[in-house]
Parts: sequence; structure tokens; C-alpha cells
Amino acid sequence: MYPNIQAYDRGVMFSPDGRLFQVDYARENVRKGATAMGIVVENGVVLVAHKNITEPLAVSSTVQKIFRVDSFIGVAYSGMISDGMHLIALLRNKAQSHRMIYNETESVEMLTKEISEEMQVATQYGGIRPYAISLLVAGIDSSPKLFEVDPSAAYLGYKAEAIGAGKKTAEEILVKNYKESMSIDDAINLGISIIKKVQEGTLDENNVDISTVTKSAGFATFTPEQIAKYV
Repeated sequence: MYPNIQAYDRGVMFSPDGRLFQVDYARENVRKGATAMGIVVENGVVLVAHKNITEPLAVSSTVQKIFRVDSFIGVAYSGMISDGMHLIALLRNKAQSHRMIYNETESVEMLTKEISEEMQVATQYGGIRPYAISLLVAGIDSSPKLFEVDPSAAYLGYKAEAIGAGKKTAEEILVKNYKESMSIDDAINLGISIIKKVQEGTLDENNVDISTVTKSAGFATFTPEQIAKYV
């Protein structure tokens, strides 16, 4: 006879049907987070994210969903803000350490693997909880790359992927509309159209983040004036 099912809520242990409830709960937190997506194009990667600002007096410029990690790597997150900030700081530290030792940008996949290893520890030991966060790690090494890391610490490479609220709908639209020959502008317009479909309310330059990683310019963040042209 199995113990009370609530016992499996109190730590990272498998339930009789092979589930980790704490990981499931972390994924549910991500599903309630703001929508973000990454799209690989011919000469780079585009990141588009919604800033779900609910406080009427909040200063929109203090809310950020996409971050520079290194010259040719950026990351977008969805989920618990504090977890996101912590993991982004770890990503930056790892990228900087690699650059100091080897005088080069770390490969996108290796950096993704390192952060997934950090996240995996929280799914294995009692007394800590899984990170309630999903990451989209985008960058260029030998070619443009995009990886998603979910709360279970699993990571997978994608041509285009979405995280956060409306993930399923966004993925369906990406499957139908994604083309490897897309331009940067095409990818941004696709991302904005998806956010408009899955999010309630009006989009403007104050509640959207857009960044690109290209071979010519590296990681670049769009200004509100640039974003206004797309929304």
C-alpha cells in the first residue's frame, strides 16, 4: 500500500506513477509566466518576449525579459522572476569564466548544458525546490543556435520555440509559419503576431522586449523606438 499521496509533495521524490510533483508544480508556474519565443533565421536568432506588467504604476523599463549573456549569446526566461535573475547571473558568470580562461565565447550548447546541470541538482536533493523557470538560450558559434531548458533541467535544441503562457498555441503557429529562410524582420513580425494572439490587452513598445543575435552585430537589444515599428 502506498503512503499518503501528499508525502510526495514534500520533497523531490518519485510518486508511485513515476512523477516528481515539485517539477510538475514548477512547470505550472512557467505556464502562467509571460510568453517568450526564439526563432532561428538564416543569419542569426531572434528573441521576442512579452512583459506582463500588471501594476498600473510600475515603470516598464525596470521589467526585462531578455538579457545579454555574452557578445554572441542572449537568454529569455518565463516563470518566477527571482529564479530567472539567479540563473541569468549564473549564465553570465560561466560565460565570463570561459572567456577569461580561453579568450573566446563559449559554445551555446555547452553553456546551456552547464546551466541545465545547475538546475538538475534542484530536482535531486531534499530541502531545495526545482527552479520555476524555463530558459531560451540563443546565440551564434559555428551557426545560429537556440535551446530551451525547462524546470526538469532537460534541454533541447530548436529552430523555433515558445515558453510561458500560450506555449501550445504559439508552437502550433510556429510549426505552420516557420521557414529557415526567414529574415530578421519576418521572424520579429511572426513573434509579435503570436504574442498578440496568446496575450490579452494591447501591445506597445513598453510591454515587449526584442533582441537579436547576428554574426555581424552580436547580441543587440531593440530600443522602445525600434520596437514601436513592429507593434
